[in-house]
Amino acid sequence: MQMFKKIAEFDNRVSVYWTNRHFSAKTTKFLKFYVRLGDGYIWGIFALVLFLHLGWSAFWPILAQALVALVVALALYEGVKLSTKRPRPFAANPSIKAEVPPLDKYSFPSGHTMNNLAVASAVFYAVPQYGWIMMLLPLTWGLLRVYFGVHWLTDIICGFLLGILSFAIAHAIWVLCSPSVLAAIGVGA
Repeated sequence: MQMFKKIAEFDNRVSVYWTNRHFSAKTTKFLKFYVRLGDGYIWGIFALVLFLHLGWSAFWPILAQALVALVVALALYEGVKLSTKRPRPFAANPSIKAEVPPLDKYSFPSGHTMNNLAVASAVFYAVPQYGWIMMLLPLTWGLLRVYFGVHWLTDIICGFLLGILSFAIAHAIWVLCSPSVLAAIGVGA
């Protein structure tokens, strides 16, 4: 329990420090727009670009693994979030203000980071020359959510790791199931 107390103290110090440092109004407005891209809007654009660049035969396995990774991530997210019920920074410390709307009541893990990392990992695995930028986006979105007072730093770190774990599980499922999936849809016959 002492370890969790020390982690909570660390998180509180980081959050108080970050939320009390402010960029200019224009920069903050841009960052609020940028962090909203983490709500999932940007993945449709990325999917279209990948589809146009790679073609359907190379794109669909990436899409399938990304969707399976997202389902795994959502299941893990719900289980962990509902079992920990960690309050958000602005709810735990009155000196921290939420600068962007939270999606739900609890903080741990960061669903934005976790879910986006699960999808980004599928892209990175298949197309590393594009995937690396997609791995950085969820990290920056997560760090901005700390800056905007809706997450603790450890929420982001754990969300990052759980997102990668979600893809690893999805990839294992893919490897086990893909021959039968391919046969069922008549690919490679």
